[in-house]
Parts: sequence; structure tokens; C-alpha cells
Amino acid sequence: MSCGVPSIPSDFAGLKAFAAALQAENISLKSGIEARDDELYAKTLHIEKLKAQLAQLKRAHFGRSSEKLGEQVEQMELLIGEMEECRASDTARREAKGAAASTRREKSIPVRQALPAHLPRERVDHSAACICPKCGSERLTRIGTDEREVLEYVPSHFKVIVHSRPKMACRNCEAVTQEPMPSLPIERGIPGPGLLAHVLISKYCDHLPVYRQSMIYARDGVELDRSTMAEWVGKMAFLLEPLAECIGGYVRSGGVIHADDTPLPVLDPGCGKTKTGRLWVAVRDERPWASRSPPAVFYRYSPDRRAERAWALLKDCRGYLQADAYSGFKELYALVPSTGQQNLVEVACWAHARRKIYEVHAATASPAAEILLERIAELFAIEQQVNGCPPEIRLAARRKLATPLLTQMKGEFEAVLSRISGKSSLAGALRYALSRWSSLTRYTTDGRLDMSNNAAERAIRPIAIGRKNWLFAGSDGGGERAAIIYTLIETAKMNGIDPEAYLRAVITRIADHPMKRIEELLPWKISL
Repeated sequence: MSCGVPSIPSDFAGLKAFAAALQAENISLKSGIEARDDELYAKTLHIEKLKAQLAQLKRAHFGRSSEKLGEQVEQMELLIGEMEECRASDTARREAKGAAASTRREKSIPVRQALPAHLPRERVDHSAACICPKCGSERLTRIGTDEREVLEYVPSHFKVIVHSRPKMACRNCEAVTQEPMPSLPIERGIPGPGLLAHVLISKYCDHLPVYRQSMIYARDGVELDRSTMAEWVGKMAFLLEPLAECIGGYVRSGGVIHADDTPLPVLDPGCGKTKTGRLWVAVRDERPWASRSPPAVFYRYSPDRRAERAWALLKDCRGYLQADAYSGFKELYALVPSTGQQNLVEVACWAHARRKIYEVHAATASPAAEILLERIAELFAIEQQVNGCPPEIRLAARRKLATPLLTQMKGEFEAVLSRISGKSSLAGALRYALSRWSSLTRYTTDGRLDMSNNAAERAIRPIAIGRKNWLFAGSDGGGERAAIIYTLIETAKMNGIDPEAYLRAVITRIADHPMKRIEELLPWKISL
């Protein structure tokens, strides 16, 4: 649809055709909105059906002891929470595009309960105007006060903030003035930025699903329904997505990128089982070579591990890519026909090469494997000495100490390989290293490079820990939300910033923050 104003015909036939075109366009727009409303309503119905199934499972669970039934209840809780977050994200996206809320949606808004009376109250008085903005008179009389309660969370306890805004009436012209209500992260919602940040940190940093958080808060006498918090999470993910993408752009603009991926089990509704999604990670960490550029990490979810996922994540990067031997990265290392150059140069990981030899030694106690592990340990010892030094110092130390050792090691690798069976596991580990020798030794040609891809390994460790608690994501949408929030949390942690304090500061500002100035909310730029 064009944004320009069309010229209106002056003749009757032209006007008739113009009116018909407008009517057809209007019908098309209405049908599109109705289709989206129908999709949203279908999701709501599905959620209600799942809730009913959950109630039946709970009755069966408490009626008789069954460990398997208990697991089903937890799976259903997670699935419902994820779907409610998806619904909130969809709703926020539609509202951002200016779509009118349907009557069906309006009827589904729950009645808000009064906030618990036992919670401490903190009043924030917004000063009233002293001069009438309409006529300039100073004869103002208070005619009333509007109060709005916002549920907030501070470490270890809840509190209620009461926003008090006096209404002032002018005796001369009867104009009424009042300070505007401060912007809230969720319009017409009760949660303050601190509570929203705490819910996100509890879910993605402390690995507590929202239904477990609901039970925890209930012990403080605060009844927060799981579906309510799930809606908060969905809306926050929508608000924070541009900031996560901004971090992603910063990460991929670096000259040296670390990349990896990790499996993420995802519930597959309707199949009764989980599928395997992937959470990809790209890291920019220049601290090992004394760069002043802030470190950052960017996560992206995909429903599979096809090579095109790696390409989509890293195709715009230029420089060096430190990664494992995943075949999907090969296209990124290919020569560009138009320039004859590589966009990304491969730097292999000695930690991966060492791990394969270590697994052989752990299983067979091979003396040859033990000797090779000692040689690799000498390489890592050299790196430990130059960690945090400028690139030129690192490069000089590697040329003097590491390069001769690597030449010796290659001869030892080849000698051992010639003496053992080609079908043995040690032979496979040696072939892995020798076939990648040029990329394994590339770190000795540039002081900015690392010997291993441990930066990316560290970035995926929180996800691995989380899997032990929540076992799986509830949907593909849940994986995408996790990537957004993990990007903000882990980047804040890399910069030595309390992630909850950072999210609180961002959520306080982001709803009204101009998109073109989104970089001001990066962890190393925002004031907490």
C-alpha cells in the first residue's frame, strides 16, 4: 500500500473506479486483520485445552503416586507457559503495527485483582503545575488526585509503588492540569521494571520456569498467575529484540569472531515428544590481546543445524572465524569469485584436537597419547604467559616458543600415526589434527588470534547448565526468546555488570527510547 496521497479523478467514471478500488483495498485489509485475530484466537483455544489436560493430570497425580505423571505435569506447565509467551509476543507485535484489537481479544482481558494490602507502600508524588498552561494564571485549586499502584520487586522482597498525581483546576479559565503518568514497560500493566527484570533473570539466568516462580512468590502472599508472568516474558522479549540485534551487529563487526552451537531440546506439540533445535553463539572478546573494545556475545535460535543457519549468522562477517570443524562453516571459508579473497579465514581449535586425544588416553591409558597431551599442555602454557598482552608481544612469543614446538609436534603426530593401526581411535584423533594443521597453527601468524575456541565454549555453558533444570524449551518461539534474553544477560556478565541491574535499567527506558539511538542502551554505554 502506497503512503502517498493518490490523485482523485474529476470525471464520474473515474470516481466510480476509484471508489471501487478503495473498497476492495479496505476489504483486503479487514480480512488480513481478521485472519490474524482468528490465528490468535486458535492459539488461545489451544492453551485452554492444554490447561484442561493439565488439571486432569494434576488430579491423577495427587490421586496416586506416579513419577511419570509428575513429569507429564511439568512438561505441560512448560508448554503452556511457552505458548502464553508466544501469544503475548504476537499481541505486542500486532499492537506495535497499529492493528486494532478485536472484540474477542478485549473480552479475554482478565479482571485485575487488588494488590496485597500487607505489602509496604512507597509513594512517588508527582508535583502539580503552579501556573495554568492555558491562560498563565497562578490561581490553581486541587480538585482531586489520581493514584496508580505498580507492583515492584527489590532484592528479597516485594513493595508497591503508589504514583500520586494531583489534579489542579484553574479558577480563572477552569482548565484542569495534571502531570502525566510515567511510562511503564507494559502499558496498563502492574509490573515495574525491577519485577520484570527479576522474572527474566529467574527464568533465563537462574533457570526457574515461570510456574515455579509463581509458587515461590505465593509464599510471600503475592499471587502472580503463571499465565500473567508468561505474558510479561513474551512482551519483554518483543521489546528487547532490537537491542539484542544491535549487540549482534556489534559482535559480527569484529575482526575475530568465535562461533559454536549447542543442541536445545524443544517440545513438538502434537507429536508427544521433543525435537532438537540449535542455539548458535557468536562471541567478540578482544580482552586476551588488550583491546579496549567491550566484549559481547550474540545468540540465535534455529529449528535445525543445516549449513544455511551458520551462513545466515556469519555471512556478513569479515576477518577470522575461530570455530570447530563443523562442515556447515566450510562455505564461509570459500573464496569469493569477484575478489578472489576469503571473507572469513578458518582458525581451528586446539581444545577440540586435545579432547579427542584425551578421550583415547582416558579409555586406553595409551603412553603415546599421554606424551602428545604433554606437548599440547606446553603450548597452552605459552599462551597463559602472554594472555592479556598486546598482539605484537603475543606474536613474538609464539614465533619464538610455539612455532618450533609445533614443528616438532607434527613430526611426532606423523610418527605415531605410522606405527599404529589406521582403524584405532588414536589414529582418528591424529588424522583430525593433521588434516587441519594449517588452521590449527594459524594462531601463530596473528597476535589477535587465540589458540582455542574456549570463548564460545564458555558462552554456551549457561545453556548446558539450564538444560539440567528445565530440560527443554516449550516451542521454537521459546528458543527465539531465550536467544534474545541470553544475549543481553551474558553480554552484561562479560562486561562485569549485574545482569538484573542492567535489565532493570533497560526495561525502565526502552519503551520510550528512540530506535535510532538504541546503541545508547548497550551494557557499556547505559548508566545504571
